[in-house]
Parts: sequence; structure tokens; C-alpha cells
Amino acid sequence: MGFRFRKSVKILPGVRWNIGKRGSSLSFGDKGLTVNVNKKGTRTTVGIPGTGLSHSTYRPHDANASQTGQTGGGAWGWLIVAAIVVIVILAAS
Repeated sequence: MGFRFRKSVKILPGVRWNIGKRGSSLSFGDKGLTVNVNKKGTRTTVGIPGTGLSHSTYRPHDANASQTGQTGGGAWGWLIVAAIVVIVILAAS
């Protein structure tokens, strides 16, 4: 049986930092609509709270790069995430 590790830390209302064995991600939103961004892509989940009904879509960061032959499509996403983290740290101090 394999070991699993997962930790979620609330940074601000509606913003969570998710830490796992294979990496980390940021989640924005609350019940009903959540956007989760990690180094590989973005997952958007829309649901009806309390019903168990939801729909989830996944978009890799480099999906457009593979179609056009360009590389580095996910760099902007992580730059934005890093800027948000810096702003949160500065606001907390």
C-alpha cells in the first residue's frame, strides 16, 4: 500500500494552497465554483452545493503551444501565481 500526503492551507478567504507528495497548487473560489492552478494545467469545477452534482474541466497550460509549435505556455500562469503569493505575504506582514 502506497503512502499519500495532502495538506491544504487557507491563505485568504477563497484562496487555498494545496500541498501534496508530487507538487502543489493554488485553488481560488468556494462552493459552487473552484479554479485550481498547478504547474501542469488548470482545472475548473462548477457544482450545485449540497447535491453532489458537479462538472469539471481540465486545460493543460501548454495545449496551445503544442498546436502552434511554441513552448513555455505555462510560464505566465506560474508568474501570476508567484505574484499573488508575494502580495499575500507582504499584506500579512
